[in-house]
Amino acid sequence: MLLRATNTEFLLVDDGYPPAEASIGRSELGDLAGCRAVPVLRLETRGEHAAAEVASARARGYAAVKTIAAYRGGLDRVSEHVIAALEANEATGDPLPVQVHCGFGDADLHLWRADPSYLKPLIERFAETRFVLLHCYPFVREAGWLAHVYANVFLDVSLTIPHVARPKEALAESLELAPVSKLLYASDAASTPELYLLAAVWSREALAAVLPELLATDEVEAAASMILRENGLALYRLGGAYAR
Repeated sequence: MLLRATNTEFLLVDDGYPPAEASIGRSELGDLAGCRAVPVLRLETRGEHAAAEVASARARGYAAVKTIAAYRGGLDRVSEHVIAALEANEATGDPLPVQVHCGFGDADLHLWRADPSYLKPLIERFAETRFVLLHCYPFVREAGWLAHVYANVFLDVSLTIPHVARPKEALAESLELAPVSKLLYASDAASTPELYLLAAVWSREALAAVLPELLATDEVEAAASMILRENGLALYRLGGAYAR
């Protein structure tokens, strides 16, 4: 009931967490939510085989690749396995978007090493790859700057909303520099159905409060639609005119 109340059209499901034995299958999750569920390939669960798996990931139906390098040493020293996977992804000539955990998370993360600014060399090196900076708090402004400067950088404030107490302020910070075409809605919800609903409701409320302060009245609805739906459909090529 809570999943369906979000009115979600697509779920992008990280296949690395929770572990398979502690979770339901992706298809069942989609059935519960009443929507299509699409897999995201987590690099760290593939180890030394990550590059080989990434090379065929799009053909196997994956919508994106994800790295939690911030948890595995930090974004200031990304592992050789992740670098090799990024090389293999770009070498396909049609690279999948690469999601990168940035900012706060669990206690095994060193927060200062999760600053997305450390990704600058990789963003420049893999210029044909679209990087999606996830979560970002408290580095929301840094992520917004990267999305402003680099054509291949996008961001979301999932996890920030609903966990941060001032969602409107976090959303406003992301849009200080980043254009609305670079911001994506996401929840980062897992395990707890209430988080799907809270993220969806509070993100919409934050957009309703922030966008009228930034845009002309006749531009607000289209901008909200871009952030909540259109940007994601285009970036991840989810169906219809966006599928190639």
